[in-house]
Amino acid sequence: MTEEIRWGVVGPGRIAEKVVADFAAVEGALVVAVASRSADRARDFADRHGIERAHGSYAEILADPDVDVLYVATPHPQHHAIDLGAIAAGKALLVEKAFTATVAGAREVVDAARAADVFVMEAMWTRFQPAVVRLRELIADGAIGEVRSVQADLGVQREFDATDRLFAKELGGGALLDLGVYVVSFAQMLLGDPDTVTATGSLFDNGVEAEASLLLGYADGRSATLMTSLHNALPGQARVFGTAGWVDVLPRFHHPATIVLHRVGAEPEEITLPALASGYSHELIEVTECLRAGRTESAVMPLADTLAVQDVLEQAAAQLGVTFAEDPAVL
Repeated sequence: MTEEIRWGVVGPGRIAEKVVADFAAVEGALVVAVASRSADRARDFADRHGIERAHGSYAEILADPDVDVLYVATPHPQHHAIDLGAIAAGKALLVEKAFTATVAGAREVVDAARAADVFVMEAMWTRFQPAVVRLRELIADGAIGEVRSVQADLGVQREFDATDRLFAKELGGGALLDLGVYVVSFAQMLLGDPDTVTATGSLFDNGVEAEASLLLGYADGRSATLMTSLHNALPGQARVFGTAGWVDVLPRFHHPATIVLHRVGAEPEEITLPALASGYSHELIEVTECLRAGRTESAVMPLADTLAVQDVLEQAAAQLGVTFAEDPAVL
């Protein structure tokens, strides 16, 4: 690994625009290349962000010898093939959530990464937000006793548009993979892997999820109640209940600045910890530091957690009558 970690961006879309801006706050990391299946789109992105090389195919950036790690921001079903190609090329990966379109695809990527000793992490920025880090510290210290339940919601009101990736089934569109991944990952982070998943919701006319409510059950009686929607706006708040109090994670919980600790018999304690830059910097720092240390997984966002979340999402989708598929032809 070179002294400076050299990054490449795969898929110069909406989320990549936001994430790339945060590299300015990451010491020792430099974006040196971007790839799109449109050479013009890659060059436009490169010119606007001061990136040296623009590749007109994903295969080209996988073969670029001057890239250490790839940030994969293509639609969900394209992650699987790109990830496997990158791992075969020895390149580390930060992969946007949802990690893949299917559990089988996620397992194949994880198995390949572990076999090759290549670093891979899901880009779940929530886990690295300073306020969420503090939340986990408080829980570990017993501030609210034993955590028994989690509530979380995340939804936006979007007019259905068949031409938008968010609503395109072949691109993994729908509420679950785009927004539901946040509520499920948050609950799994605090409660672990559920024993049961129960889902209800509705679909748009083309068969993708408009909204979903999930109940995660645990054999010892713990639970998580989760909501996600592209049909209507939701507050974006989370609440963590323990035997000695609770914590409110103020909107929007997936990148919060403030949490409020409620201990039984005590006044509420408001804790504000703003993110660095736009908040994506924290996951970029994690990857950069892991690579410098020679680690192949993040302790904060381990691959086992990614697999568990992917499994919950797939179970929920199946109960709504939705199936997803990987795109093997992306390269």
